[in-house]
Amino acid sequence: MLKLQNVDHYQFKDSDVQKTIDTEVLVVGAGNAGMMAAAAAAEKGTKVTVVEKEDSINLLRLGIGGVGTNAQKRAGLTINKYDLVEYLAAFAQHNVDEGLIYHWANHSAEAVNWVEDNILKPHGAHLRSEPDAMVTSSAYEGFPTENDPTTDDKTFASYGKWFQEKVEDMGVKLQFKTALVKLLTTEDQVTGAIVKDLKNDEFIQINASKGVILCTGGYSANKDLLKQWNPVALKKNVYNDSPRNNGAGITSALNVGAIKDEEPAECIFDRGLVPVGTKTGDMYVQTATYKDWLWLASHPLLKLNMRGERFANESIPYQFIVNAASKQPGYLYSMIWDDNFSEYAKQFHMLGCARVGFPGYMASAQKLREDTQQYVDKGLVVKADSIEELAEKLHLPVKTVKQSVKRNNELVVDNIDKDFGKEAFRLTPINKKPYYGCILGGRILCTFDGLRVNKKMEVVNDQFDPIQHLYAAGNDSGGFFFGSYPDRVPGLAASHAQTFGRLAGQQAAEN
Repeated sequence: MLKLQNVDHYQFKDSDVQKTIDTEVLVVGAGNAGMMAAAAAAEKGTKVTVVEKEDSINLLRLGIGGVGTNAQKRAGLTINKYDLVEYLAAFAQHNVDEGLIYHWANHSAEAVNWVEDNILKPHGAHLRSEPDAMVTSSAYEGFPTENDPTTDDKTFASYGKWFQEKVEDMGVKLQFKTALVKLLTTEDQVTGAIVKDLKNDEFIQINASKGVILCTGGYSANKDLLKQWNPVALKKNVYNDSPRNNGAGITSALNVGAIKDEEPAECIFDRGLVPVGTKTGDMYVQTATYKDWLWLASHPLLKLNMRGERFANESIPYQFIVNAASKQPGYLYSMIWDDNFSEYAKQFHMLGCARVGFPGYMASAQKLREDTQQYVDKGLVVKADSIEELAEKLHLPVKTVKQSVKRNNELVVDNIDKDFGKEAFRLTPINKKPYYGCILGGRILCTFDGLRVNKKMEVVNDQFDPIQHLYAAGNDSGGFFFGSYPDRVPGLAASHAQTFGRLAGQQAAEN
């Protein structure tokens, strides 16, 4: 078992405590899970304190998954819960606690509806159901789970500020720039935590009479923990888009007897642009601003390994292409396309954030072209008037790349992918100059292998007995994901965090 005082290596002695605060529920982390936990506990009249080591909340994802939400009912949309849960369990090869997935499916609508009724509607916004998760065959199954906050059904409405105002109006105390140092225990239960006020450089003891809820968001920003728990992630990924997720919640619980998932789980985007010549082992950029993020990279255009060979079906979930590349030389891969790419994007029918038009993040094909052009200007996407020139600029074998492009164009004419089985409507030619290319790697958004919990969101020990007054939600909680993220269930990560955060808050308040 990992034994660390804390992941930030604060030198702390009991005599260093300079202040004591009493609360009933302490929530550590102010993201989707933590904010929902705080609201749920406060709704029951409980005194709640939230500590967050950064200077703001972190409501990152706008689209929220759910089953049987009010937005879905308004749209006349019905999701078969049993098919969905079995899909998620099978996607994980049943390396999950299937009961937890059912628990999410049974309670997800409650959390989604609460956000709409209490956060969005008072500000003139609502949720719009994404109804068209297109299924062309059993190999490409998807579920229309996403609910998108909007005021006009054409654009996203960001609701983080509204959420913060709501919980503060409910009496929740939000304390920023405050980091978790360690959990406090008496006999067989957690009684609170030691935290550090980073602004004033002082240690504080927070006594929590009803419980501590860990919502710190996984460990993707902690290279030491990645080396121990998920070393391949450091080879697959060249960016980490969650630099605040340092693993403090998980390690603090392990230090008081908790257990965590034994195998890694993660969410990886296939949008990491890197300079030609990059070695993946030399690059792990921590960014909160989506530095060098190519939206087009999630589209099923021709992708080649570093030897210029096609290596996978480009229509697979976005994390899968990064997984497939990890079995190729150098872990990175290239993408090649022609000047008609904005027209091809209209026919691909991507899901979630990758799609063009609402609820995607690229409002139109023209916006997608403009987004791509900025990386041409920056030199991360290269242009050429011939495939030979393009291959040379990408430092790829010219002969092999020419053969791969020729084969791609033959498959387009035949209207069938005889090599990797990509859907015919996603086969696109490379025959209109100028030609484009880039080198890509993974961007880890978060880790999902968290602390084992029961349906009360209580963290359990190695006997699977609950550690009294200790709860976890969001990416600090485990048992729900394994390996890769199922992106054909759009909004699942945010919904998992908010649903389980709400359940944890309610349970803690009832102690």
